[in-house]
Amino acid sequence: MTTLQLKDLPEVPLEAESISPDRFIGKTADEIAALPVNVGNRKACLGEFFAVSGDGGPEIVLEGDLARVKLIGAGMTQGQIHVRGNAGMHLGAGMRGGRIMVDGAVGDWAGAEMQGGHIHIRGNAGHCLGAGYRGSPKGMNRGVIIVDGDAGNEAGTAMRRGLIVIGGNSGDFTGAFMIAGTVVVFGELGERTGAALKRGTVVAFKPPRLLPSYRYACTYAPPFMGLLLRHLAGLGVAVPEAYLHGRYRRYSGDMTALGKGEILVWEAA
Repeated sequence: MTTLQLKDLPEVPLEAESISPDRFIGKTADEIAALPVNVGNRKACLGEFFAVSGDGGPEIVLEGDLARVKLIGAGMTQGQIHVRGNAGMHLGAGMRGGRIMVDGAVGDWAGAEMQGGHIHIRGNAGHCLGAGYRGSPKGMNRGVIIVDGDAGNEAGTAMRRGLIVIGGNSGDFTGAFMIAGTVVVFGELGERTGAALKRGTVVAFKPPRLLPSYRYACTYAPPFMGLLLRHLAGLGVAVPEAYLHGRYRRYSGDMTALGKGEILVWEAA
């Protein structure tokens, strides 16, 4: 295990894409401290901002308020990162494997365009969770993102595959332009949920304000929801007992797009 203790943080954000098990494995603490980071328009070394200890194994522990440290775990394919505090923008962006746990909140674009792996955020998440970058044809393509708190706007935008679970509220345009995948929101949903959704599923446990381009289809008890919720409980998601029962109102849409997606709205038994 390698431990990074924050010792000094600049006024401008620190881009630390080198904080990844792929870059740490097989290196000594001194070699890890020499890995490059970007601070504004200058290059620096990781050891300038972190006290490094450990053996360069597949597990990384970060200690301190890293709210201005960007790109932690970006592109990682293996191992585990545990952030004991907050984390900055682009956490786990483009990751393909491994696991990231954050005890605090994270900035925008967490899990953006990720292709695999698991992210669990104990606090709140910023905008564009698991989304595609501007101009990109697709966002999150595989993997799991769990947020215990709230998420900002555009969660799951252009999502292609995978699962996003938001324990609190989600902002506007949740699931917009989704191609496939599943977004589960236990709290309130913002405006324009599922706008231009082609395929995929948005599950809402509080009635959302639906766009007029969605059509009511039926009310039923989909067998997969019980399995999904029990699976989420096994992953540490707080699933109220009442949600394991009841039915769902199914709305098909978005009819302005392909129209093969759905929004499922829970009803108490």
